[in-house]
Amino acid sequence: MPYNDEEKKETASQQAPSNEAEAGQEEQDRQDTQETPQKPEKEKKSKKEKKADPAAQWEQKYQELNDKFLRTLAEYDNFRKRSQREKDAIYTDAVCDTASKFLSVLDSFDRALSFECADEEFKKGVEMIRTAFIEALGSLGVTEVQALGKPFDPNTQNAVMHVEDDSVEESCVVEVFQKGYELKGKVLRHAMVKVAN
Repeated sequence: MPYNDEEKKETASQQAPSNEAEAGQEEQDRQDTQETPQKPEKEKKSKKEKKADPAAQWEQKYQELNDKFLRTLAEYDNFRKRSQREKDAIYTDAVCDTASKFLSVLDSFDRALSFECADEEFKKGVEMIRTAFIEALGSLGVTEVQALGKPFDPNTQNAVMHVEDDSVEESCVVEVFQKGYELKGKVLRHAMVKVAN
């Protein structure tokens, strides 16, 4: 039976949607396959390992926290020691600054006592004041630098003169022009001395 043109068009239009539906389904399947890529084997294994050994995870976390704790403890100990050193240094510096201001007063007493005085009672009174003053400085830890007759020490003495003298050893202090003072090993004022060559 021959088909006319209209019947051919009708049959083709009925078959076309089914072919399009099949093509769309295949396209959808291809997209689904592409959207879900295969996970690498390493990722799968690491997840299994994590799930399989929680004790190792806790052990590692413990080690990390313990390490942080020990570091914090060490930092605190260092901070405490540094603070104590700074505190001690502040006190020593304050005493040094204060004591060094009074050294000129002590020099004035020494100069006053080096002159002759007609009134012995007055001289005795000045000596007593000087002795009390030295004791007060001594209670703070201030001591005189012993220089006369000893080898020259550039750490505590300033040589302002040199003299040729064969009767004493070389580099020996033969005269002190101004006394030097120190506080617990820290020099408050260098002694001004004459040194034999």
